[in-house]
Amino acid sequence: MQVAAKIDVSTPTGRRIMRDLEKNRNVVTIDNPFPVDINGLPLESYTIEEAFDQFWDKLSEHYGVDMKKL
Repeated sequence: MQVAAKIDVSTPTGRRIMRDLEKNRNVVTIDNPFPVDINGLPLESYTIEEAFDQFWDKLSEHYGVDMKKL
């Protein structure tokens, strides 16, 4: 028999429950749909356009030229 549960890891109690469950990896399978940081909160994600905008901004800053216009 299997049971599925959703645990809110943004609370101290939820994080404690997750730590307790992680100790029993041989009988517990944890499915995290989104990557989380060390506090159990979802990591910030970016669209591909946002990522490339940041990439071009970093290059422009490094070379001192607006790389988006080249």
